[in-house]
Amino acid sequence: MTLFLRELKVRQYRSVRSIALPVERLSVFLGANGAGKTNLYRALELVQAAAAGTLAADLAAEGGLDSAIWAGTRKRHEEARIALAVDLGATPGDAPGPSAFGYSVEVGYPYPTAAAFAAEPQVKEEALVHRHGRREIKLLERRGPQLIARDEAGARAEFDADLMASETALSRLEDPSRFPDLQTVKAALLDWRFYHDLRTDAASPLRRPCPAVASPTLASDGANLAAVFATLTHIRQDTAALDQTVADAFPGARLMVPEPGRAASFGLALPDYPHRVFEAHELSDGTLRFLGLAGALLAYRLPGFIALNEPESSLHPDMLAPLGRLIARAAERTQVWVVTHSERLAAAIAEHGAVTPRTVVKADGATTVRGLKAWGFADEDEDED
Repeated sequence: MTLFLRELKVRQYRSVRSIALPVERLSVFLGANGAGKTNLYRALELVQAAAAGTLAADLAAEGGLDSAIWAGTRKRHEEARIALAVDLGATPGDAPGPSAFGYSVEVGYPYPTAAAFAAEPQVKEEALVHRHGRREIKLLERRGPQLIARDEAGARAEFDADLMASETALSRLEDPSRFPDLQTVKAALLDWRFYHDLRTDAASPLRRPCPAVASPTLASDGANLAAVFATLTHIRQDTAALDQTVADAFPGARLMVPEPGRAASFGLALPDYPHRVFEAHELSDGTLRFLGLAGALLAYRLPGFIALNEPESSLHPDMLAPLGRLIARAAERTQVWVVTHSERLAAAIAEHGAVTPRTVVKADGATTVRGLKAWGFADEDEDED
């Protein structure tokens, strides 16, 4: 079952004091440097890290809780905790659906008596609920070391899952036959892909041939890009969308994907040099990055959720309109989240994807989204009146 992200809630994470953000099938967030849009993107990565069992490690890699937690003032008696929550359902946005799942996790500092390092992130609370109409069933409930879960038969039981305080229960309970709903939610979160690290330097994986293994989805670092193109070309034998996208971005150019041997590779034939194919290691940074994004968004099988962080980086302004069309097209097949500096890219996505870009701003030092109300989004013009 496909589960769409319907809402993201974040509290006390970096510049985010507290926010409840509705998420559509195609969401575009526009903002200046320092507004905090990357923190919203990063919060999504941390939700996936909770499913993967790397939440504490990922926060530690950010510099630990001292760096990651909200640095502003807190209400009296309010604990210093990072809280993340998502609402997942069978339909995107606010469209009515038969049921939904809600997952939440709170992370804070260890207690003085805990067997943990002084600044190690600790899971304080965690919950998974299933909502069907007005009915809500708690499938997983954790407070500190106490863990209660409901199995397929509906029975609630305390578990001694040998959980460390830095581990999430979502990642540790791994019995699909006993906890099928938990496994469904975990699988949906682990299927998300984040494309912000499509490097184009000389040592970039995008510039190298890769093992010739059928690849339906692009890896987060793009290391299997050549195999993704080869899968479309020689296994699916359908490159119409890919060819159209390449011609849109590079008029007169053709993507060349030879039959793989042990390795897969690709190149670009340019109209000014009809007898020459430029291989991946010869392409400009912008050209290679665009092709990487094309691989992510046109692959044989798209993940259930794709997040793009500043995809316009290294691209010539003339490529932003083709990129906007590419993103809008991908949103017909999956759910897409975009954060960008570029008003031109946001406008192109809006034109072809029938979406309203949202502006991320700072208000009293905290990240928020213009027009965001308790019930969802109001028009930005209405919000300013």
